[in-house]
Amino acid sequence: MCLVIRSALRSDVSYDREMTRITRLLVFWLKTSRPGLFFQWIWLYLLPVAGTDVWSSESFWVGLCFATLPLSLLVYGWNDLADSELDRLNPRKDSFLFGARGEAWERRTLPWAIIAVNLPFFVWLIAQSGVEMAWILVGIVAVNAAYNHPRWGLRGRPPLELVNELGVLLLVHLSVLLNGVAQLPWQTYLYLYAFTVHAHLVGEVMDIEPDRKGGRRTVASVLGRRWTKGVIVALVAFECGLLVFVFGDLVLAAILAAGLVWLLADLLVIFKDRVYTVAEMRLFGIAMNLAGYGTILWALYAGTFSRVL
Repeated sequence: MCLVIRSALRSDVSYDREMTRITRLLVFWLKTSRPGLFFQWIWLYLLPVAGTDVWSSESFWVGLCFATLPLSLLVYGWNDLADSELDRLNPRKDSFLFGARGEAWERRTLPWAIIAVNLPFFVWLIAQSGVEMAWILVGIVAVNAAYNHPRWGLRGRPPLELVNELGVLLLVHLSVLLNGVAQLPWQTYLYLYAFTVHAHLVGEVMDIEPDRKGGRRTVASVLGRRWTKGVIVALVAFECGLLVFVFGDLVLAAILAAGLVWLLADLLVIFKDRVYTVAEMRLFGIAMNLAGYGTILWALYAGTFSRVL
């Protein structure tokens, strides 16, 4: 009887350990996907459907789901596999805003998690939209491969990591094709590219110290903090100009101009060349989410990027 009880207790302990392991993996995968950055994919996916009646469409909602956790896990999970050594040196990791750190056994599950989460969406999207959708998805995979290749990846070849940001715009075309809406003006793609580049550079500024310690070269680690911030300011000023003189959206321009004032204060008065603390970076991340989701709602209401002056 005692042996039976001991065996049962060992089984319970083994079961608890396995459940703890599964829970850890689920949390690790979710952190890897960076829910705190979902807003940028949602932005890109929703812009083409502003002013259209797609809300009752099954295709629209499946595409929106793909543009959250599955796509983020593909993009950031692949990047985390390439940057696993650097991530150990990065103090802002291990959060839902900026990604997981993870142990070796957890990282080994990432390729299978990425495939398992994305493959059903790939099959469904291609079945819905055919060969052109297949090429878009191939392009998304190819862009990530080019960025993360261990030997010649663009992530360590400045300024080519910024050219790679053009691949992000494939999500816009995916939305256009899947939802059967009109193509956006080329000026919208120009604005979005400038925006994705400045957002990428913000992340590089936060990572200058761990990147330099790990021997990784980026635009920010080469130019330095203040010069990179100057480039970000110039890009945001350019985006403000497009909003005013090309798209005629003074509301969105005012919101972005407020961000520009903050960036100038950061560069010239508040932080200058000082390293951000982890708490400050997390605060910036929360502010970016509030601004991101707020401007998504406005852009959908106003149809800002669907037409030019």
